[in-house]
Amino acid sequence: MAEKLLIILATTDPRNVLQLIPALSQATVAAAMEFKVEVIFTGYSGEVAKKGVADALPVGPEKTKTIYDMICEAHDAGVKFKVCTSALEAWGNGLIDQVEETVGGAYLISEAMDPGTVVFTY
Repeated sequence: MAEKLLIILATTDPRNVLQLIPALSQATVAAAMEFKVEVIFTGYSGEVAKKGVADALPVGPEKTKTIYDMICEAHDAGVKFKVCTSALEAWGNGLIDQVEETVGGAYLISEAMDPGTVVFTY
């Protein structure tokens, strides 16, 4: 059985919270199940990693929670957040505190090809 879940947010539209919720929820659940979990923001989705973006995206009908709250919950559960260098080129620096590392394409490929890793892409 795989030991790691790699979630790649690449084509998810940051302004559509319904596209972000499943990835963040699944990351949190997998971490709670004691799997190693990484979420990598790349491409268009890299904007979510910028300070001020995720906390401006309300979740649910009451809008009392934000995508940033979901990122914090996932991080508290053990999810590691990373941003791809291509996202930095597109969106710039000024990242949320939960982003622990900047990675490149070679990292994505090597992790995705590891037999102990399951990859979900959004």
